[in-house]
Amino acid sequence: MRIHLLALGARDVESLAEFYRRAFDLKEHARHHHPDGSLRSVWLDLGGPVLMIEASRAEVRAVEGIGMGLFLIAFDISAAERDRVEARLVALGGALEARGQFTSYARDLEGNRIAVSHYPVEPPANGQHAVVR
Repeated sequence: MRIHLLALGARDVESLAEFYRRAFDLKEHARHHHPDGSLRSVWLDLGGPVLMIEASRAEVRAVEGIGMGLFLIAFDISAAERDRVEARLVALGGALEARGQFTSYARDLEGNRIAVSHYPVEPPANGQHAVVR
């Protein structure tokens, strides 16, 4: 079993989709419109799973630290890419919040918490759980 999709509500679907497209070199998978022609969603390919940026009018739920429900989307990068990806996030309007040994934490254009990480995780062997070092 693997992740099929992640859905992210957004007030400005186009801007947030462009942020993720450019920040993480994601390809657009699909685009959907409301009956009136306004943009309803943009789906981005995460290499199998899809990131669905969906129009929402709900208030932004600011998460600090560990929140209830989904509170972080972390992208896997190499250590060599880290500085370049951090700079790109900031150049695109994101806000870098913290930087640990392996993981950098930021906010996207709508305040969602994201991260880039090269934390070493060994793949599971013989159906066992992954080993985090």
